[in-house]
Amino acid sequence: MKKLLTGLLVLGLVGGGAGWVLTAPKTLPSDTFAGIAGDAAKGEAVFWATGCASCHMAAEAKGEDQLKLPGGQRFETAFGTFLSPNISPDPAHGIGGWTLEQFANAIQKGVSPEGQHYYPALPYAAYQNMVPQDVADLYAFMQTLPAVETASLPHEVGFPYNIRRSLGGWKLLFLPSGWAVGGDLSEAEQRGRYIAEAMAHCGECHTPRNALGGQTRSAWLAGAPNPSGEGNIPNITPAKLTWSEDEIVEYLTSGFTPEFDSVGGHMSHVVENMARLPESDRQAVAAYLKKVSPVE
Repeated sequence: MKKLLTGLLVLGLVGGGAGWVLTAPKTLPSDTFAGIAGDAAKGEAVFWATGCASCHMAAEAKGEDQLKLPGGQRFETAFGTFLSPNISPDPAHGIGGWTLEQFANAIQKGVSPEGQHYYPALPYAAYQNMVPQDVADLYAFMQTLPAVETASLPHEVGFPYNIRRSLGGWKLLFLPSGWAVGGDLSEAEQRGRYIAEAMAHCGECHTPRNALGGQTRSAWLAGAPNPSGEGNIPNITPAKLTWSEDEIVEYLTSGFTPEFDSVGGHMSHVVENMARLPESDRQAVAAYLKKVSPVE
């Protein structure tokens, strides 16, 4: 019995140690941004494409106030309520004291400057596919925004989801790699994929998830229950989204559908962001959506 207990203890220690190593936060290679300088002017387009303001501005902010990013918006999910943090350049309450590398590790690896896992409410699963130059440009632009002296509020997440280290296991199991839509794509379709899958992170809302919040990639963009519990987010694969490419472009520009309806809810922010991009980018997204595998 003593040998058995000793053996179980050793196995427990080995297993615990292995789990601790496997769930440790992983950061980008140290030379990721070697020789890269951020361009704030180009970063503005990246800022709108990535939708930073939509979640981090004050609720109901309009006009220039959308460039103030104090956080505080509440996002209710089955795992708890997540509150967007202050990401203004304020050095005390925002990200003004972050380096480019710390910023990149946050949005692409889900790792804080203190070395803790971030919850995937931050869409690093999508942002991980952004190229370093765009990340550097985004960082440069965000440093030009107004600093807001508003403290970030803590998430309202209970046990066991409040165990940050467990997110390392979630990342091992569910963090996707590569593109959801492959195959032989034209240059425009590749651009649309980059915008939709990486920067605009369309799959974060439009793709269904399993019980632990991992995306069901076999049903990419096939629609999902609204995390708040109110209604559903629509299927935008060609099986259900039968609009022409021109009609999709018009929707992403004006918010009006071919049926003379208008965009509502959080999608209105997405349309506002898309409308700020060059029309060629909206055309690229429309071309990409036609290449997504149809899911009934």
